Amino acid sequence: MRRNLQTGSDGERLRPVDLARAHGLSTQAVRNYEEAGILPAAGRTPSGYRVYTPLHAAALGAFLALLPGHGHRTASEILRAVHRGAVEEAFALVAASHAQLLEDRRTLQAVESALRDLAPEPAPEGGALFVGPLAHRLGVRPATLRKWEAAGLVRPRRDPQTGYRVYDEAAVRDARLTHQLRRGGHLLHQIAPLITQIRAAGGLEPLADTLHAWHTRLTGRGRALLSGAAELEAYLRAREETARGA
Repeated sequence: MRRNLQTGSDGERLRPVDLARAHGLSTQAVRNYEEAGILPAAGRTPSGYRVYTPLHAAALGAFLALLPGHGHRTASEILRAVHRGAVEEAFALVAASHAQLLEDRRTLQAVESALRDLAPEPAPEGGALFVGPLAHRLGVRPATLRKWEAAGLVRPRRDPQTGYRVYDEAAVRDARLTHQLRRGGHLLHQIAPLITQIRAAGGLEPLADTLHAWHTRLTGRGRALLSGAAELEAYLRAREETARGA
């Protein structure tokens, strides 16, 4: 929700401190945003002081609303594109963030599906498997397991006497999950963050909290994208109205 902004006697002129206070920012941050092209260029008084208008306030509101969903870099690029008249480029940036959110949702769905299909399996005899038996169990080539290892998805230890790769229960788990996700069409770089989360969680059982948090983050990003789009649309309308009145 926007806060009321202190204005000058003519109801149009705003000082840097007016914009800063309305959003809990420093006046230097407001100046930095202007210099970065996130805000339109400000007018100047005869003595050289910056003079902002409600249009600058709308630009700042749009930028701050875009930040949670798009991140600083993309939000900045969106506003800079608007200010150089490349509105279609700004829309493309917005669409790209929505597309990334959709891809992240699909990844989460694939992860949950893979975990459901990952039936419990007895631990390897002797507590570990060599590369050949594990490859046979998964129906892949040993070279595939080595490729997954190179990508950081599977971490076998080395037998101190022979130097052979040895896959303990955790490594077998990671290999099985990687195999399941690869069968679902996911690329290795898409699988890596999940494997990292499983290791951080301490296995599959504690992963439920991680998946719930993942859902929460995606929902938050979705709502943030909607809020950002609404503020951006309001700013674009304000620009159009200002241009018509000029």
